[in-house]
Amino acid sequence: MKKFFIIPFLFGGLLDAQPLQETIQNMTDQAPVLKGAWWAGVAQYPGEEVLFSVNESQRMAPASTLKLITSAAVLETFGPDYQFETRLYADALPDAEGVLNGNIYIRGGGDPSLGSTRPAGGENAQKLLRRWAKEIKKSGIKTIRGNIYADETLFEGLSVPPKVNWENMGNYYAAPVSALSLADNSFKIRFSPQPGHGKEAKVSNTEPEIPGLSIRSFVTASAQDRRDNAYVYAAPGQFDLDIYGTIPTNLLGFTIQAALPDPALFTAQYLQQILQEEGISVTGNAQKAETSPDYSAMHLLYTQKSAKLKDILYVLNKRSFNFYAEMLVRHLALHAGQKGTLQNGIQQLENWLKAHNIPLNDVKIYDASGLSRDNMLTVRALTGTLNAMRNSPYFNVYYQTLATPNDRGDLLLLRRWLYPQKRLDDVHVKGGTIDGVKAMAGYVKDKEGKLISFALIANNLEDKSEAINRIHENIIKTLLHYQH
Repeated sequence: MKKFFIIPFLFGGLLDAQPLQETIQNMTDQAPVLKGAWWAGVAQYPGEEVLFSVNESQRMAPASTLKLITSAAVLETFGPDYQFETRLYADALPDAEGVLNGNIYIRGGGDPSLGSTRPAGGENAQKLLRRWAKEIKKSGIKTIRGNIYADETLFEGLSVPPKVNWENMGNYYAAPVSALSLADNSFKIRFSPQPGHGKEAKVSNTEPEIPGLSIRSFVTASAQDRRDNAYVYAAPGQFDLDIYGTIPTNLLGFTIQAALPDPALFTAQYLQQILQEEGISVTGNAQKAETSPDYSAMHLLYTQKSAKLKDILYVLNKRSFNFYAEMLVRHLALHAGQKGTLQNGIQQLENWLKAHNIPLNDVKIYDASGLSRDNMLTVRALTGTLNAMRNSPYFNVYYQTLATPNDRGDLLLLRRWLYPQKRLDDVHVKGGTIDGVKAMAGYVKDKEGKLISFALIANNLEDKSEAINRIHENIIKTLLHYQH
């Protein structure tokens, strides 16, 4: 039987009997789940008194709470209604018979949401590309005697952060970035029905089909574990994929998601396929442009606008979507007039922190999403970010991107507790989980409805029990009943 550490909540007596600092210290010092682990936490009225502080200057692996910094910097840099653009060009005009003696270029603008249904109003890749094909047809083109080029040169450098481990790299949540991305740079791998425990799980197909892809499955079916524990092993640009781990036994089959090996190339290949299905023949090949051509001499056929930034950030924070964070941080570099590399983007994150008086000694950042275990933040840096955004003209947008107990699974028990009190919207958090790490940071409204910024991080946890979540929820409950 699992044992959880439960704190009795005798509100109206507990907080009066001892200071909040001592209350929180007792909760964590006595917790079995934190034996041998590190814990830090801080809560503060933005711009005012600190309510409690434990190890606030200790740098800790933040997991996805790092996205609080990324989303804040991006939102303040671009504004909530900003849209990215992808453009279609032809390097010649069609003749009287509709023949284009030239090429089509897809100029990637770094749109994270292209061909994705995750943000509000998004459309899937196939529907998007069919619309592109119709726009090309409208321009009078019936035959393309040339190639379909994918231009991803807007971004440079590594497509996956350097500290992401091998187990994660080939999976959808660590998908490589590209200035020309499509469908979240991921695809589905379907396994045939697996009714027998311990039996080999065979791959039936992928959706969509990826040209040149080869998959070897070493996955077995498990009747004991009902979770997806299959991991795809592949580096960016690698079309030979190996899959290890287990999937649940299932009479209907099972589906996992993997990272596209080469998103820009696949976008060109998929568009060529759709063009031919729509009756536009292409005599050449789909390929990537090695350098960015002179678009001023070309003919613009169509401009595709992205979802609004506020809707992209909603997915980034509420769904903790790593890919969007890694795409957006490169735009910070471009906006600053630098090359669109990850390192330049991280430099802009640090510049944002510095501009908001958050000490750079409190941070060590290797990616924009928190996926790497090597990232380090203090809880003080997180509450500093939350406090800074409280004064931002975009605070309401930022606040609404954070999860509430109504829509975050790991706050389910907190939801049950808050629902009868009609206080579900009084907690807005960003959670974070990687191996050995559990974190929560965000805003809580106190007993009088006044906002409190807080950050809680546990590192080097021994097991995967939910006991630490219960402690964090108990701290949130304490703050909800705090009276200023």
